[in-house]
Amino acid sequence: MARVLLFGRLSDLAGWREREVESPFLSALKARLADEDAGLGEALAGPGVQVALDQVIVRGDAPLNAVTEVAFLPPMSGG
Repeated sequence: MARVLLFGRLSDLAGWREREVESPFLSALKARLADEDAGLGEALAGPGVQVALDQVIVRGDAPLNAVTEVAFLPPMSGG
């Protein structure tokens, strides 16, 4: 199972910060999270949200395995 981490407002919205989720691909993981929590799904699809797989920012879909760490990062602000 992939280890899923939510940071900042994403964690606040979901009510959890870390959990294990079984999913073969990043796109399927996002769909599963959206099915479970429509508000979180909308937030994950929002502008500026980035995804890191094993601490590397990725764009698009990617395969996951039992040891993949998936981190959803909210938009950053500040100066």
